[in-house]
Amino acid sequence: MNIFRLAGDMTHLLSIVVLLLKISATRSCRGLSLKTQELYALVFITRYLDLFYRYISLYNTVMKIVFLASSFMIIYYMRFHRVVKTTYDKDQDTFRYIFLIAPCAVLALAINQEFSPTEILWTFSIYLEAVAILPQLVLLQRTQNIDNLTGNYVFLLGGYRALYLLNWIYRFFTEPNYRQWLVWIAGIVQTAVYVDFFYYYIKSWRNNEKLSLPS
Repeated sequence: MNIFRLAGDMTHLLSIVVLLLKISATRSCRGLSLKTQELYALVFITRYLDLFYRYISLYNTVMKIVFLASSFMIIYYMRFHRVVKTTYDKDQDTFRYIFLIAPCAVLALAINQEFSPTEILWTFSIYLEAVAILPQLVLLQRTQNIDNLTGNYVFLLGGYRALYLLNWIYRFFTEPNYRQWLVWIAGIVQTAVYVDFFYYYIKSWRNNEKLSLPS
């Protein structure tokens, strides 16, 4: 494992810690999209099926379990916690995520590395992760309710993907047989989705202003 992948994994983990900190400390999920959290849960479920039949390393197994467990915990808080669920912006979080799931499913069936159930589900998870943040970005744009922890959470998620791009570049030049075109293209798309948010996040940080996105 190279430094870029490790940094990417730790940034991803930190984004989840920040999100759970926001929910537990403030007893609020205001400004968070439940739809994005459910999409990420679906990403992890379809990607980590190999937990049941293949062992790679202790690090790999622990990270997969952490991402699955934390996703379910966040969804539990937002759907069922008696205090937190009352702060959910349900009326604003109306992105119809079937318009993300269906195209990703069709694309996974049409373009994959191997036409097998597990490989198709894995490919589906790659495509879906590229766009799973969209309901969250739309919600922030609609409500302009972007507190520091929510902004940091989204920024760290984007940072994780950017670090993974560096990981792929590093592996491309150091591992002669490393070629994963589907993963690379989906990763580039996912990073591009964050570009606008990055711009306004860094601008607000430099000007010491509250983060807001153009409507």
